[in-house]
Amino acid sequence: MNRIDWLVLNRLASRIGVTVFVFYGLIALVESLDTWRFNYVADNQGIPLAILMVAMSAVKWTIKTLPVTVLLGAILGFMDLKSRHELTVIHASGISIWKAVRMPTLAMLSVGLLIALVAETASTQINRQLDPRPPGQGSFLVPGGEIWLEERSQTDHYLIMATGLEPGGSALLDVTVFLLNPGRSERVEAAGAVLENGTWRFTDALLRSTDEPPRLVPGYTLPSSMTQAELALRTSSTEDMTFFEIATLLQDGVSDPVIRNAALMRFLKLLALPMVLTGSLFIAFAFTAGYRRGSNYGPAVLYGVVLGFVVFVITEMADRGGSTGVLDPTFAAVGPAFVAIVIGVTVLLHKEDGRA
Repeated sequence: MNRIDWLVLNRLASRIGVTVFVFYGLIALVESLDTWRFNYVADNQGIPLAILMVAMSAVKWTIKTLPVTVLLGAILGFMDLKSRHELTVIHASGISIWKAVRMPTLAMLSVGLLIALVAETASTQINRQLDPRPPGQGSFLVPGGEIWLEERSQTDHYLIMATGLEPGGSALLDVTVFLLNPGRSERVEAAGAVLENGTWRFTDALLRSTDEPPRLVPGYTLPSSMTQAELALRTSSTEDMTFFEIATLLQDGVSDPVIRNAALMRFLKLLALPMVLTGSLFIAFAFTAGYRRGSNYGPAVLYGVVLGFVVFVITEMADRGGSTGVLDPTFAAVGPAFVAIVIGVTVLLHKEDGRA
């Protein structure tokens, strides 16, 4: 790394860091307004852990806004380089713009991978332990407060409703089963249910039917096509699971295509985060670092910010499409990042008139 690489990298890192920190502070302030959650954790586990919960929750939301915050910080960094005429000197010395942006790009890829694998994992684990809300409450897969599972095969069709879950998702608590086979109007109530080797085993099962009085059936079982990996995903949210946990579950196998798409989308989105951040960096560089006679950066900055928000919106829309199976998860995760990089490189080549 030469002195020019260090200068550009240091200037961009400082401006991006300040921008991300400012947004992090605003998000933490918003998270702290949830007084019920803060007071609940403070009363049960102490004020330090309540503060840690707010901090880690803000980290999780800050990671979601990184494409925009990195773009804004990079724009400020390049404008600072331009205002000090340092980019002018770099151009005049015959150094290619691609060499000037080489080290920031490598650093952004490395930092993005570190955030996706380490920071996201740490914040997810801490939030899962401290947040008093039920896991997956805000998920599209699990309604808040209840767990609903549907089992369907060639011979059996039934619904399972549970109001509780043992730690780790090993068993369901307070279970009601609605048998939906033609000609059957039975309902099963049990204190708990455990999935073992493709079979649901119910504890203290009470069988209710319209034709006969309720009767206790010890050792009551129902066949299941669900795996432990699928159960773990169904009884939580993919947002409540770390990169490595999702990788393990996907490797074990998930039969439900909806659950598999949601898990695969989050897995690939975390892997694509370095590319998304690199695309934001290229957009900022393309719209602010080109040669210009005047010192009016307003239109260029405005175009860059608007385009950055467009990329962010497209990324979130692709996330929803990939999670629901409307789009292929691989395309939905990598596509927006690839588009952002192509847009940045195309604009930069146009402004440089094809010169390297």
